[in-house]
Amino acid sequence: MKLLAIETATEACSAALLIGDEMQLRYEVKPRGHSELLLAMMEDLLAEAGLKPAQLDAMAFGRGPGSFTGVRIATGVVQGAAFAADLPVVPVSTLAALAQRAYREKGERHLLPSYDARMGELYWAAYRVGDDELVRLVIDEEVATAERVHLPIDGEWYGVGSGWTAGGSVLEQRLQGLLLGFQAQMLCSAREVAQLAVADFEQGLAVSPELALPVYLRNQVAHKAG
Repeated sequence: MKLLAIETATEACSAALLIGDEMQLRYEVKPRGHSELLLAMMEDLLAEAGLKPAQLDAMAFGRGPGSFTGVRIATGVVQGAAFAADLPVVPVSTLAALAQRAYREKGERHLLPSYDARMGELYWAAYRVGDDELVRLVIDEEVATAERVHLPIDGEWYGVGSGWTAGGSVLEQRLQGLLLGFQAQMLCSAREVAQLAVADFEQGLAVSPELALPVYLRNQVAHKAG
């Protein structure tokens, strides 16, 4: 499979090209200029592989939650590029991608990814790693204060993402010994967006470019996954 993935939901801007089992990544932490940087990354990856966009099987993007501007940039870029090349698009949760990266780098299988949502709130979810080495959602994505996010009631968990800077002390107190540790500085990457997108594509979860929509979570009602 040939898939190009992009991710701009945090301070990190990245693009990844997956061809079969080989992954090429461009990744840079830069607070501004994501649009120009992302397009250059995409062009560079395709040129290096000798591919035109139309030769891809699909595109993928980090659909949020995250920075409103960043998520909007990724959405606009993937919609335009996929429409021009007549490609399907796979939207991937940025919280899932963050959890997947934490599993790859830390080896933890019970993960609590969180981004700082500003206004005193966190973007939040919980994942477990399955037998296929991919994360599975166990507590739905939500936006809430650290005092109100839904927490797991058992097991040992590892936190990751900027939400642990914003609300870490409250979360540690609420988890009451279930927390193994956390790394607040880790950011989402297109590498994990691509990895998760392949599995979703194989399950028929790709959409047409006009249906590749962002997820901001604001004004949505969150609930625990059944």
